[in-house]
Amino acid sequence: MGVHFETQPATAQNEDSTRPPRPPRPNYNKLHAHPLPVKAYPLPPLIPHNPFSILHIAIVYLSHVISSPSSHPQDLLCAYFSADTRSFHVTDEITARTLWEQGFFGKGSLSRSEPAWLERERIRQGLVLGDTSEEITRKRREERKQFKNERARLEREAIETKLAEEATNHSHSNGHIEPSLAPDLAQAKSAEEIDGQNPTSSPAALPPGRGGSPPEKEELIAIPPSAVASDVSSPHLAQKVIINQEHLQLTAEEAFFLVYALGVLEIRDPATAQPIPTSRLFSICRSHSYFPPQPSSNLVPDDPFLLSYVVYHYFRSLGWVVRPGIKFGVDHLLYNRGPVFAHAEFAVIILPSYTGGYWSSTAELQAKVKKKTNKSWWWLHCVNRVQAQVKKTLVLAYVEIPSPVNGGDEGITNEAGEVTDVGRFLKRYRVRELILKRWTLNRNKE
Repeated sequence: MGVHFETQPATAQNEDSTRPPRPPRPNYNKLHAHPLPVKAYPLPPLIPHNPFSILHIAIVYLSHVISSPSSHPQDLLCAYFSADTRSFHVTDEITARTLWEQGFFGKGSLSRSEPAWLERERIRQGLVLGDTSEEITRKRREERKQFKNERARLEREAIETKLAEEATNHSHSNGHIEPSLAPDLAQAKSAEEIDGQNPTSSPAALPPGRGGSPPEKEELIAIPPSAVASDVSSPHLAQKVIINQEHLQLTAEEAFFLVYALGVLEIRDPATAQPIPTSRLFSICRSHSYFPPQPSSNLVPDDPFLLSYVVYHYFRSLGWVVRPGIKFGVDHLLYNRGPVFAHAEFAVIILPSYTGGYWSSTAELQAKVKKKTNKSWWWLHCVNRVQAQVKKTLVLAYVEIPSPVNGGDEGITNEAGEVTDVGRFLKRYRVRELILKRWTLNRNKE
């Protein structure tokens, strides 16, 4: 005769198991009010039942025609190219904050995402009070871990108590103990003999920090840096100046988008401090997308930078915030507004597509195309499974690869093969997107 019982999610009854209130979040709507580091001046809305709205629109339109306001900053933002890291460094703090707050470009070189090393260092040394976003995330994860341990302990106590009650009732009614329940009761009695209390008071049943592990370690994890910092009112600490050792690091796609598409950034050569022309920057990004870097004469239409930038530019032009997706095994992540507002909704995998007649003209090209497009079903299933586990939708972005451009053809390249007209060169590429979702029986019955 088996034992049947129902369990319900247990909740902690004491104050230790209740979660403390979270600190107030910054006003992200105000900090990130501008989606891009450019200003837009739209016309006022038209109100049909208000004839003065038409007059208002006409006045604003004429003022823009007579004296058009500038959408770009007066002084261009500045970054430097680093051949060692194959990235672009922004060392000015104001420029770094501008690029992060207006479009979420780049990442801190000493931070997970937002450049916050200086703020963390000030808090660590006790110069200011508060927590950074990374510290808040760490505390929230620790609280979630403790809450799950406490919930598991309470559920385990409920199960053991129910087993003990039913075993006791069954032994009293029949005068003997069922053999299937003997191990449980023997274990419960041994725990009572050791602790002199109920069976759930053994150290193995307690969460970390309450008997299962040394409390000192758990206390050190739970204490924020500001709690053990020095006195803030100390005059020595108040006058201490910390040099910011962090810079904003831009990927090649982000830097070229800011230079070519928006025109708000200029890239300078670290040796001469002179601005790099757009056509030259385009060749640099293409060359350094290989390792080791390739000369301009060996570049092909399906360079890694070309594929990545075409997709990056495509989704940025649609209003998405595009971030690197290496954390989830994809090329890009698409955010609706930004990583501080919500998680990414889509994960993008870039796939080259060779549908032009040029790529099937010779057997050598056909073998090359087959090698580059050969993806197994197991690879696709693994990628899609990972995205389903993190609640993201997988997007397959197919990039149509055009045929190579010969030197001097159509005014796009020069005799050396370097691209001179970047706009006409990029117009030859096309992007097709396909959304892929896992099919599950209980969710897709219709």
